[in-house]
Amino acid sequence: MPNNYILACFCYVVGGLLDAVDGHAARYFGQSTKYGAMLDQLTDRCGTMGLLVTLSYFYPRYMFFFQLSMVVDIACHWVYLHSSLLQGRTSHKFIDMSDNPIMSIYYTNRTVLFWMCAGNEAFYASLYLLHFTGGPVIGILPLFELICYVSAPIAFVKTLISLVHGFVAFSNIALIDVKEREAIGEKTK
Repeated sequence: MPNNYILACFCYVVGGLLDAVDGHAARYFGQSTKYGAMLDQLTDRCGTMGLLVTLSYFYPRYMFFFQLSMVVDIACHWVYLHSSLLQGRTSHKFIDMSDNPIMSIYYTNRTVLFWMCAGNEAFYASLYLLHFTGGPVIGILPLFELICYVSAPIAFVKTLISLVHGFVAFSNIALIDVKEREAIGEKTK
């Protein structure tokens, strides 16, 4: 990744495309599993983290923001996955983001989710490529600079959604803790 941007970009794009296909294939063939969902989350986070570490070295002035992005991405996805497993999605008492129209669209519309994730990855990938080349000029801007400008707001919104996602997951875990403590209190009476 630090030296061969053509090979690195090829591998990253192929990995992203395979990631987009594998979930659809698993659902289509009835092979979706909790293990697969967890592995998908883990490999997504690790791939993005590898890119962000590289960007931290390419753009040391912005290292803190890349580090913060890694922390938000990993923490919010981990706690969401953990809260999903803990709650089993069976209780009405858990905070449901479907009441919020923006969050509802984000989580129920696969096209919106795909473009949000693709836009986020395009932002980081364009920063990576800009370290080596601007790419062909489109109008007045190099292609990778144009992609960077267009995808930056998407990456920012996705980060905000991740923060909401994490807050809701932590709130749901707190509700689980309260419920478990109440059950223990009832047993000791």
